[in-house]
Amino acid sequence: MHIQTPTRIIIAFALITLSTGCVGTSPSQSVASAAAAQEAVWSDTPMAAGRSHFMFDGWAGPDLPVWAFVPEGTNHATAPIMVLMHGAKRDPRRYLEEWIDEAEQGNFIIVAPEFAKADFPNSRFYNRGGLFVESGAPITNEANWAFSAIEPLFDSVVAQLGSQQTHYTLYGHSAGSQFVHRLMFLKPEARVKRFLPANAGWYTFPDLDLDYPYGLAGVPVSEEILREALAQDVVLLLGDQDNNTEHSSLNRSDLAMEQGPHRFARGQRFHEAAQALASEKGWEFNWTVRIIPGVAHSNGGIAAGAFDLVE
Repeated sequence: MHIQTPTRIIIAFALITLSTGCVGTSPSQSVASAAAAQEAVWSDTPMAAGRSHFMFDGWAGPDLPVWAFVPEGTNHATAPIMVLMHGAKRDPRRYLEEWIDEAEQGNFIIVAPEFAKADFPNSRFYNRGGLFVESGAPITNEANWAFSAIEPLFDSVVAQLGSQQTHYTLYGHSAGSQFVHRLMFLKPEARVKRFLPANAGWYTFPDLDLDYPYGLAGVPVSEEILREALAQDVVLLLGDQDNNTEHSSLNRSDLAMEQGPHRFARGQRFHEAAQALASEKGWEFNWTVRIIPGVAHSNGGIAAGAFDLVE
């Protein structure tokens, strides 16, 4: 596995006060946020003020439920739009609920598509993008990749809002973080202004000699696409307490373990490898790391420490 260590790593630390509430979410808080998401009133009018819900059918794949939040009084024409990618539990309503206070404070719009297990049964079809239906199979039609839903969804949201936005922030936590950084490599035309992958369990490294999904061999990513990816505005979001080596969902395959013993270490290693490659090639490098103190594997904790990054 071609992973290099740079001589230097740039880390942007989040300045977090007690007022932000940026701590790891407790089990009781998780239950409360899930209950709030279930009990919230969701309008069937797409992109209505407050919470709304609609079905998106404007791409080649299965219809997607979409959960959205528009802060009251928001200027629909100018407000930033964040596309939020849920984790492996496929619970976008809870994820969105954990970002609502931050969206109101930052005055941005959230769109959270749901990649349900009925249509995207496992990680191969969701956070790995659906490029292969099984190991060793030919690459599937790009129009059906999970990654291919995001751009037309953004167009649909812009039309419904009457928005003037031409780009969006793409955020994901855990499995959603895997989705986000892989989309960056595999959909280079995506109109993402800033990528915010948070607390991924493992990564696709910028290595053209290592097979996908741990590297980029065997998928349509050229050296030029890789160069462009390293120049993207990427802020890796890492909770410094996301360091449980025994977490039930932690990938313990040999290649994943080469990336580090836990999520916090793997995220830093991913950044280091990308920075080392850019330095070796003389390429522009615009990735940074924001470490969120006191946060473990918590979407809500990351939200409190990163909402200022949505543009």
